[in-house]
Amino acid sequence: MTQGRPGGAAWAPLWERDAELAAAARAVDELCSDSTTAGGLLVFQGEAGIGKTALLAEVRRIAEGRAVVWSARGGETVTSVPFNVVRQLLQPALVGLSPELAREYLGDWYEIAGPALGIAEPTGVQADPQGVCDGLVEAVVRLSGLHWPLVLLIDDAHWADQETLHWLAAFAQRLDELPVLVVVAHRPDDATGDSARHLAAVGAAARPLPPLRALTPDAAAGLTRATLGEHADAPFCREVWAVTGGNPYESVELLAKVQDSELDPVEGSAAELRALNRSARGRGLVARLEGLGTDVTRFAWAAAILGTAIPLDLAASLAGMTRETAERCAERLRTARILLGADEGLEFVHPLIASTVYRSIPPATRTAFHGQAAWAVTLSGRGAAAASRHLLEVHPDDDPELVKQLREAAAEHLAVGAPDAARRCLERALREPPLPETHARVLYELGCATLLTSPATTIGHLREALHTPGLDRKLRVDAVCRLSQALVHNDQLEEALRVVDAEAERLAPGPDRMRLEGVHYMWEGIHAREDDATGRSRRLAALARPLPGRDNSERALLILRAFDAMTRGENAEEVVELCDRSLVNGRLAPGLGWTDTEWGFELLTMLGGSYIFTDRLDRAESVFAEGVRAYEAAGWSGGHLAVAKAWLGLVYRRRGRLAEAEASLRESLRLTDRVGSGLPMHWDAACKLIDVLLSRGKTDEAREAADRYGIAPPYPSTIFLPDIHYVRGRLLIASGQRPEGINELEVAAKTANERGCYNSVVNPWAYELAQAVAGEDPRRAADLVAEARVQAERFGTETAIGEALRFAASLESGQRAVELHARAVACLEASPCAYEHAVARVEYGIAAGSASELSRGLALAESCGAAGLVARARASLEVARV
Repeated sequence: MTQGRPGGAAWAPLWERDAELAAAARAVDELCSDSTTAGGLLVFQGEAGIGKTALLAEVRRIAEGRAVVWSARGGETVTSVPFNVVRQLLQPALVGLSPELAREYLGDWYEIAGPALGIAEPTGVQADPQGVCDGLVEAVVRLSGLHWPLVLLIDDAHWADQETLHWLAAFAQRLDELPVLVVVAHRPDDATGDSARHLAAVGAAARPLPPLRALTPDAAAGLTRATLGEHADAPFCREVWAVTGGNPYESVELLAKVQDSELDPVEGSAAELRALNRSARGRGLVARLEGLGTDVTRFAWAAAILGTAIPLDLAASLAGMTRETAERCAERLRTARILLGADEGLEFVHPLIASTVYRSIPPATRTAFHGQAAWAVTLSGRGAAAASRHLLEVHPDDDPELVKQLREAAAEHLAVGAPDAARRCLERALREPPLPETHARVLYELGCATLLTSPATTIGHLREALHTPGLDRKLRVDAVCRLSQALVHNDQLEEALRVVDAEAERLAPGPDRMRLEGVHYMWEGIHAREDDATGRSRRLAALARPLPGRDNSERALLILRAFDAMTRGENAEEVVELCDRSLVNGRLAPGLGWTDTEWGFELLTMLGGSYIFTDRLDRAESVFAEGVRAYEAAGWSGGHLAVAKAWLGLVYRRRGRLAEAEASLRESLRLTDRVGSGLPMHWDAACKLIDVLLSRGKTDEAREAADRYGIAPPYPSTIFLPDIHYVRGRLLIASGQRPEGINELEVAAKTANERGCYNSVVNPWAYELAQAVAGEDPRRAADLVAEARVQAERFGTETAIGEALRFAASLESGQRAVELHARAVACLEASPCAYEHAVARVEYGIAAGSASELSRGLALAESCGAAGLVARARASLEVARV
């Protein structure tokens, strides 16, 4: 199959591409059949010059007139420009929308995706990369509703920026529900690291197509004769194939050279083909370019520096020539098949040509060109971020102004959700290097830039910043707090404590020291292996006792004291009073919100967790629902949102809304999976999910979750709610591994007692262990439950007392058991924990042989979504009725 091109030559890449063209035609036909038909994804892979670009051009031809077609192209010199390709892709739609219309169509996503697309100003809060990616996905979803059917073409995806590839991999997962066809072309061997990972995800979602192959000798002969005439003899045609290796692009260019030189296509001329082929690439192309003159060469260099979609005026400015001269140069380059396009957007005919021209620029000249380009881009009003890719290429030269520009560019990149681009700018600024008074600040900014994406990298930068003179006291304290947070997220909790304590010792009493003391107690509060839990609790109580909550440091200490008192099982009313004192008019204080960075989300999970286990579930749900809303509104859809949804799932679990709890926790894990693997937040959400699944009677699914997330020793150094040892012990027993489960519960007992965690609601290991050993050691079982009852009475909530009575009843028989069950039901009916009430009601019905109580318990179990308990209640009800 061939398609004509100027000069009568066949468009070579379409030879022997029948299968690919048929797949494209079929995909376009399906897309255009009706508005409810889902689109699809095609990926053309192959080496340079194999015909990918020509296939995309043919897809465009097939689709035009039947669908809206948008296209974009990556470039070797612009891979560092965030959102470059996705902006190209959406430009046709964005240009036609006023800010008002864009806001109307994109809704809540406007302020999240708008800055990345260049249609809205950043909000000022550091954007979450995952949230921006989700916003871009939603933006294209909504735009596809305006432009149906829609075809998106992406060429040279191996040179697309990371941010675009992240979006593309995510968007590929939505195509089965959208009237959008995406066609991607890339070189598989030219992508590495994250680019390769994203492209692999895209390929996995695509319709299967084999990699493109070189032309066969017969196809090369057909192409040669279609281009030069049927008189081209077989030896000549065979040599064309041998010289080019069947590469379609090289074949077309070689045959064009044969036409230009008026070489006779016969066997006697075949020896000249290799020399002609060399002139079409590498040094031959460079020599041909130089032969067009100094001005033309310089203009081509300027175009290669600028990359893709090259504005003629900017290229002229960079080349140091008038517009009239630039127009003449551009025309000569078009005639020479080096450039194509109009004045408002020039492109190189092929990426191989662009790469060759760029690499042919003498290194010193290339560096100077990038410096001039940065100046020209900045002068044009495009901003520091747009100029940053050129600034990255300039040689270090102790230039404070360059450092300033790079820091400004980094701030702009962070504001639109491109932390990797910010990191590159700041790392380049360090090589300049910065002035001594600025150096530590740049290191601090670099650490902040990587905090959301790479805790390990953050640790190195912030350590160096703290060892470099130049940070004022407030910034230094902030750097220490951020460093400790990164260490905790990297499972280095003990080191986090050492860093905080060392800095606190340097400071006199005051707000800064109090903040560090608060951070210390916060990390100690989640430390699973602390040595002096009782002493820490006593010191924290003394520190927090006189505090009225006048500022955020005091409020933080009140929350930390409340959480500690809650886990230790102190009086629940006093815990609630401490939590309430930390609020301002019943709400989180300014600066202590979920998206505020001074303290982090850990403090708010402690506040909400304290409300959860003191039976103030309305307040707890308000705290965590606000977290979800705040993160979603800010576009933070990574680890932060995952944490908020996990804790909201725990609220639902305590309320007895088990189906909602499971859904929220699965969503938390889905979000966490996108952040990385093996993170503490994985373990936290997985423990919560396993607990819910066991309560629902889904033991097999609980076991699958434990296997998937590695819920087994060795454990991280942080605590989890519910306790990880308790959850695993409960799972093992439910799975028939009773001895292993008892061993795990014994570990739960040991670690809880070492930490002073006596709250039997937070960590009900004693009840689970008592039931497990009751048959062989009833005395120990009774002792365990009796001690837990003492702790429950001390804590004082209806849930704690009711659960203690329920388990005490399970160890009794006869009328004594019935009386205890009745008292347990009375307490749990007054508590907000519907699942615990349902279990108590069913067990009371079984003990009393009461069909009415079993019926009530069955109804409660059904409303909770507890299938296992439902089955137990129904079976017992049948017996009671008999």
